[in-house]
Amino acid sequence: MKILQINAGARREGANVSHPEQINRTRTVERQLMGNATSDGAGVKLTRVLDQQLQHRLDPFLMLDAFGSDNPDDYIAGFPDHPHRGFETITYMIAGRMLHRDSAGHQGLLESGGVQWMTAGRGVIHSEIPQQEEGVMEGFQLWLNLPAKDKMSEPWYRDFTAADLPRFTNDAGTKVTVIAGTSHGLPGAVTREATMPLYLDLHLPAGSQFTQALPAGHNAFVYVYRGTVSIAGSSVPLQHLAILANDPQADGVLIKSMQGARALLIAGRPLNESIVQYGPFVMNTEEEVYQAMSDYRDGRLA
Repeated sequence: MKILQINAGARREGANVSHPEQINRTRTVERQLMGNATSDGAGVKLTRVLDQQLQHRLDPFLMLDAFGSDNPDDYIAGFPDHPHRGFETITYMIAGRMLHRDSAGHQGLLESGGVQWMTAGRGVIHSEIPQQEEGVMEGFQLWLNLPAKDKMSEPWYRDFTAADLPRFTNDAGTKVTVIAGTSHGLPGAVTREATMPLYLDLHLPAGSQFTQALPAGHNAFVYVYRGTVSIAGSSVPLQHLAILANDPQADGVLIKSMQGARALLIAGRPLNESIVQYGPFVMNTEEEVYQAMSDYRDGRLA
């Protein structure tokens, strides 16, 4: 797995982009959906935007959770020790503070605007506990699948502060944070050769727009967490996920906002491998999942 960290001072918000991306035909919206309210960990309230029913359609992405509340009762207990095997977690904190500890010896404080990227690989047990007693806790956790050849790799972990994440502002005034992949010639904090994930946070002022080139074979979606956006004539409102159609003639996506919006644009190259999930374990066969359960039960996971 190739990991690329960008110099925090190399590109800052407001910098001119080196390769503005022009597209000839935008993808359209295949369908929209809202997530399901649920709880996880020790009772943290969240919205499961992308679940197991969408794993094959949005391969290599396995799950997207959105959480956001100013009521400490909704988040204060956090996520005590729990296991993972076979995939990566990317936690993006919009507001709040969360402490990570894991069985591989990693520890880090995730704060507002930062990203925590963890490769569970062959197995890790970790906890994520809020470091605040009041105020807003808001963010997202995305699960990214690992190819079969990497599912039993060594665990890896890295915290990126808000200052570590490359940013730019396009000519239309849209502010872009590049968490993963490359946008307009600017590489993000992390890249992965197998899945080639693109993970952008877009802040679109009223009347602005943003274009992003996308390979035709990559699955892609947009999640709106402030305001409303428009894609190829389809209005995508607050807290809706828009799955972008895989049109072989389209070379990217054009996103507009008349009143101002914030949205995540996420895309990646599908693995086209079998997906077998049981809770925190995502493998390629049932036998591998049974082995993960056995390893966790017998203390062999990490």
